[in-house]
Amino acid sequence: MSKKTRTKSSKPSPKSPKTSARKPSAAKTASKPASKTASRGATTPAKKPAAKVASKAVKPAARTAKTPSAKASHKPTSKQLIKSNLSAPPKAPAGTALVEGVIAPGFSLPRDGGGTISLADYAGKKLVLFFYPRADTPGCTREAIDFTRLNDAFADEGAAVLGISADTVKAQESFRSKHQLSVPLISDEQHEMLEAYGAWGEKSMYGRNFMGIIRTTVLIGADGRIAKIWRNVRVDGHADEVLAAARAI
Repeated sequence: MSKKTRTKSSKPSPKSPKTSARKPSAAKTASKPASKTASRGATTPAKKPAAKVASKAVKPAARTAKTPSAKASHKPTSKQLIKSNLSAPPKAPAGTALVEGVIAPGFSLPRDGGGTISLADYAGKKLVLFFYPRADTPGCTREAIDFTRLNDAFADEGAAVLGISADTVKAQESFRSKHQLSVPLISDEQHEMLEAYGAWGEKSMYGRNFMGIIRTTVLIGADGRIAKIWRNVRVDGHADEVLAAARAI
């Protein structure tokens, strides 16, 4: 063998190192995608949106659960209110509870000439209350004059007579002076006594409905109870009828 042949054979093949060098590079190439894939799998970026979606899905569910419960809590209350309103009896008009035999409602109001008059002033006595719509009008004037004419006869029966309207005290004084009335006249501008005795309510005149004083007379016995009630009074002969009733009790 020649020296050249030995030299060539003893020298390492240049391709073998390249081949051996390439294998590690292939391994690295294979390991890099694997590591990247593994790292991607470890980080799991796709799971975060899933968690967010899950949390978002839970929140509306919680809200939805709250909404029916809140509505359900209000529904029974509204039903109870409706039932209570339906079960409550309608309020009776003023004065409808005033019937014969009940205790007469108390009052204390100003009168013509000054001072006040109350029911307590006539304890143990019979008392006639005539309610008239307006002072110094034709019907009211005739009624007041008739009670004045029979005032002494009522006194003989142990009964006092009082006239009541919503006129002012000044108007009552003018009414008394003009027609020389002897019965005391009470002023009930706030309609307290009128309503208590059922003398205030709806009226009709010339096809028009309005609230006003209903001509009414009430006879109270010495025991303080309502003995008789006259409603929608007709003036002619009325005072004489009341006197007869006062004599009968």
